[in-house]
Amino acid sequence: MKFKIRTAVLFLLLLFYLSEWTVTAQNTVAVKTLTFEQALEITNGNSHVLKQNQYLQKEKIQEAKAAKGLYLPKVGISANYLRMSDDLHLDLTGVKNSITPLYEVLGKYGSFSVPDPTPIRQKLLSGLNDVENGDWDRMIQKKEFGLVAATMQWPIYTGGKIAAANKVAEIQKGEADEVARQKQGELMSELTERYFGLCLARQAVMIRQDVLDGMNKHLDDAIKMEKQGMIANADVLHARVFQAQAERELSKAKRNQEIVNQSLLNTLAMEEEITLEPSSRLFYLDTIEPLDYFIKNARQNNPLLQQVNSKKKLVMQNYKVEKSEYFPAIALEGMYNIVDKDLSPYTPDWTVGIGLNWTLFDGAARYRKVKAAALKTDQVEEVEQKAQADIETMINKLYQELNMYREQLIELESSKTFTDEYLRVREKAFHEEMSNATEVVDARLAQSQVRIERLQAMYSYDLALARLLEYAGISSQFLDYQKRLSVKMESYK
Repeated sequence: MKFKIRTAVLFLLLLFYLSEWTVTAQNTVAVKTLTFEQALEITNGNSHVLKQNQYLQKEKIQEAKAAKGLYLPKVGISANYLRMSDDLHLDLTGVKNSITPLYEVLGKYGSFSVPDPTPIRQKLLSGLNDVENGDWDRMIQKKEFGLVAATMQWPIYTGGKIAAANKVAEIQKGEADEVARQKQGELMSELTERYFGLCLARQAVMIRQDVLDGMNKHLDDAIKMEKQGMIANADVLHARVFQAQAERELSKAKRNQEIVNQSLLNTLAMEEEITLEPSSRLFYLDTIEPLDYFIKNARQNNPLLQQVNSKKKLVMQNYKVEKSEYFPAIALEGMYNIVDKDLSPYTPDWTVGIGLNWTLFDGAARYRKVKAAALKTDQVEEVEQKAQADIETMINKLYQELNMYREQLIELESSKTFTDEYLRVREKAFHEEMSNATEVVDARLAQSQVRIERLQAMYSYDLALARLLEYAGISSQFLDYQKRLSVKMESYK
């Protein structure tokens, strides 16, 4: 009996252990370590935005190939079945009535300068008989008939419409490429914001954890010193207040880390719930190229400016198309009768010819459309100048921000040294009863604030650099800046 009870207890304990292990396994979240370069590779492979633009590029390639087909003839099959109100007749009774008297008079009474006119008269009378018995009201087409024919149309001259259509297709293909480059640049900036944002969030959690640990230690010391009568209860209460505040700040930092982690998963287009651990560190550079370097690159490479330039080219092609309406359209045409039903035997089996269509007057509509197309060109010129000015202004702003963040980092480096020493001095004085709890708390908060500000300045520098390269049209060079020999990296731990 005791053995059975002991076995049952062991079995229950085993079940409890297994259930605890299962819950723990289910609550375990996978951790994936990523460098920025790896994150960029995953983003480029998974991004729905980039895939959408890849389909757009393929679409424009097919449209460009379709435009080339306009130079070739169109061959097809046409089938028609028609019903008319009446049969078509060719009534030559009037001709019969006109020539019958002539045959009759000549056949009976005609005088001919031959020895024997009888054979001639007999032939005329025979002809008269044929005329009288002939079918002078002949049906040439029944009112119902059908036709299946092969058709061909080959444009020879269209006033430049086909050439313009091909040029438009090529321009649109190039524009799709620029849209893809624009999205790639935007994605690079987004990845920079979220990847290094997660770096910052994780560093902030570490700092807040250390602050809380320091506050806990300080509270413990204060409680012990109060019991020994070395400090007043007010100092302990002050330590408790800021220890609770440190807990709230840590909780907030952890929640922010989860939010940024989810945002980065979204950018990476990774559906599984995992915790990302960025291994690349925040960085900055003391010097980069001058402002003119980025403005020059923007004028040549900025995808938005290139798209505006494409619009300008499209407007020019539209102007040429409108002008082409003044010219005739000429095409080679042909038709071959494959099969028919009750079609007139007088209809030919095939036809080939050249057709011309030329509008000579259309109420001045062509003139107005040409004028409108010319005005559209002027509009695009203004759009181009405004876009260029806006982009150069943004580049100047981002460049100045980079310098500002770099200057902040230099100043915060000195502040970091001061706050570390200040905290050490205040903690030592507190234990020697020469300083109160408030001064120690203030020193610790000042130290954490400087560290966070320094990491935030470095994060802002990285984001500003990514956006600067995006507007300059050289986002792909961001990794090169990150790998420069003069780069300075930093992390809290």
